[in-house]
Amino acid sequence: MKVFNTTAVCIPSKHYMVDICGKVAEIKQLVDNGKYFTINRARQYGKTTTLTALKRVLEKEYIVLSLDFQSIDNDVFENGTNWR
Repeated sequence: MKVFNTTAVCIPSKHYMVDICGKVAEIKQLVDNGKYFTINRARQYGKTTTLTALKRVLEKEYIVLSLDFQSIDNDVFENGTNWR
């Protein structure tokens, strides 16, 4: 049984979600052409889900690195201090 997910990455087999295959294909085309792109939306618009789907597609041809800056303390940037 599928459910609505509002807390993390959507998994098509488990969650109701919009088909983003076309969006992912468009972004892959940008990557293939060496272009930059941004994903800039409000909460709950599928940013993480889109990036996760894109990662699955790109892994077939590229080495994909994932970075998460959420745990970096803001003080590091405000005070210019080093972190370890």
